Amino acid sequence: MGRPPVEGEQARKPAIILLVHTLGYRVWKRNHMQRFFIGRASIVLLLYLFSAGQVSAQEKDSTLHQQLSNVEVVEKIRPAVTRQGSPWQLMDRGSMDRLGLQDLSDAVRRFSGVTVKDYGGIGGLKTISVRSLGAQHTAVSYDGITISDTQSGQVDISRFSLDNIESLVLSIGQTDDIFQTARLYASAGALSIQTEMPDFRDRPFRLTGRVKTGSFGFVNPSFRYDQKITETYSFSLHTDWMRADGQYPYTFTNGTVITEEKRKNSDITNFRTEVNLYADWKTKGTLRVKGYWFDSERGLPGSVILYNDYHKERLQNRNGFTQALYERELNDRFSWKGQAKFDYAWTRYQDFHSKYIDGKQTDVYTQREYYGSAALLYRPLQTLSFSLAEDFFVNTLDATTPKCPFPTRYTSLTAFSGQYQTSHLTLTGSLLYTYLTEELEIGDAADDRKRLSPALSVSYRLFPDQNLRIRASYQDIFRTPTFNDLYYDRLGNKELDSEKATQYNLGLTWSGTVPGLRLDYLSVTADGYYNRVKDKIVALPTMFIWKMMNMGRVDIKGVDVNLSSRWCLPADMFLQIDGFYSWQDATDATDQTSKVYGHQLPYTPLHSGNMAVSLENPWVNVSWLMTIMGERYSLAQNIEANRMDSYVEQQISFNRTCRLGRVSARLSAEIINLGNVTYDVIRYYPMPGRSWRIGIMIVY
Repeated sequence: MGRPPVEGEQARKPAIILLVHTLGYRVWKRNHMQRFFIGRASIVLLLYLFSAGQVSAQEKDSTLHQQLSNVEVVEKIRPAVTRQGSPWQLMDRGSMDRLGLQDLSDAVRRFSGVTVKDYGGIGGLKTISVRSLGAQHTAVSYDGITISDTQSGQVDISRFSLDNIESLVLSIGQTDDIFQTARLYASAGALSIQTEMPDFRDRPFRLTGRVKTGSFGFVNPSFRYDQKITETYSFSLHTDWMRADGQYPYTFTNGTVITEEKRKNSDITNFRTEVNLYADWKTKGTLRVKGYWFDSERGLPGSVILYNDYHKERLQNRNGFTQALYERELNDRFSWKGQAKFDYAWTRYQDFHSKYIDGKQTDVYTQREYYGSAALLYRPLQTLSFSLAEDFFVNTLDATTPKCPFPTRYTSLTAFSGQYQTSHLTLTGSLLYTYLTEELEIGDAADDRKRLSPALSVSYRLFPDQNLRIRASYQDIFRTPTFNDLYYDRLGNKELDSEKATQYNLGLTWSGTVPGLRLDYLSVTADGYYNRVKDKIVALPTMFIWKMMNMGRVDIKGVDVNLSSRWCLPADMFLQIDGFYSWQDATDATDQTSKVYGHQLPYTPLHSGNMAVSLENPWVNVSWLMTIMGERYSLAQNIEANRMDSYVEQQISFNRTCRLGRVSARLSAEIINLGNVTYDVIRYYPMPGRSWRIGIMIVY
């Protein structure tokens, strides 16, 4: 998780400034926006000039820096989970390997408070929601920069490979890390994905190859190469290819008739590659430049309904982005960070059962994002710090669909935060200002949006000799309607208000050891929370068509309990036990006369849980995973016809690492859905039964 590795004159001109200049003419030429965005660009420019002045002052005074002897860092700093002022969960590379996890969505399911919507099997779309607030309220960041989808507001996490990931962090509400982009303040929860950094401790290069195969035609080779160019520069290349036919069997029930069927049109082929350039200029900062490309083609098997289990819809995605992160510690009090990104996303949807001419419907959507961010951290005292972050980005959407208005959205986010931290108390507060304006090539755009969003969190250690802490947090946040919500043909409604969410959390955390037990460590967290969502955006029928409306209010109450422990056993063995339990009452509170008032939200179980038990030993490591999901309802009305049964899914995995000189080989095998349980995550999208997967990883 360390700081990404930058130098010379380039450090004085961060990519954020170049990005603002590039976008300037297009944005500032409009009179009604000129003053505002000049002001926001000025904030970025002032941060830059201030940091440049600090750099120049330090360069003139050679007494400010001394050359120290080389120090080799062999461990990464891991923030204490129990010290955070708001719920914060971490899964590192070692945990993923120990549990035999092979897919990002499988790893995310191990976090409490998270709902992963899985539309069936290997090729199915996968989105995440935190505490039933919806996928649009959940941010996904990749190496510190947020992934976005302004068209739908949802990020498909299946497009990221777990092979290249160093750690996953799930934060709910405001985190204690105040030195971050303003965009990460603008969400109710965030999944932060951190990719692996090169490790050159024993040689100037590293080569890693993996091959995985399994049920339903699954094949997945991947390759990673790290190279140290000089003491300052290095790079890494990661690429992988995956295919599967996805034709898994499932059980279909029609009244009293039960038949065995096989999933069709569920094949997938995808290719992804990623290249990173690192530069470490010591006192002059660090730079990380990333290029990413993803290409996927898949069948959309659709829902399984009576007399129609076959669909001919196809989906092709192409997504590429390039991003840069520059960070510099100017002196003991000031640090500066600049980020820039260009993102391109192309989607083609085809339906060969369409009523269109020639029997085929083809829709193509193209999104682009231009993004820049600058942040300044100031530490006047060892216990006190402040940060100011400014983000500015532009989103566009082009589509071949009828009546597409070709929208362009300009967004400015300004976040000011402060933190007071001692060994006993951590107090963090932030204020986020959002300004958003749009324009259309066809028609009139929605009104501008402005809003202040405060957040506050506190963690207090109750006893000096015990790591028992009480924590509380509050956040008021909102999510802007997506392009689909506002402008989709006939369904969209440009009069929509933003969807507001208020979060409250109160919890206890403890970590330590228990006298008399052979415990390496024991960690327990328990949080109670209440969320309130107003002006919820939903689709409602109006006369002869459906339309997006602000008609919803939701009350969400819940409890999350997490436990993690590691036990020392004889014969150099260790037993790791992790688990969580969630109780969540998420009900509709819109209209007391409605048939769905007080009913549980769709796909939200009242009870859910997870347990993982791993035995590490000198021979073969074994892990057993269990997921428990309570009954849910597929629609808003909680009646028997909409009820979905509870289920328990289990997985067992084995792995062993062998070394021969400089070569390390890791063999792994998993049996998924050990009990061959029939279940749906989304109704009428059956999940695979029992399956297997084996893999080998060789590192040189």
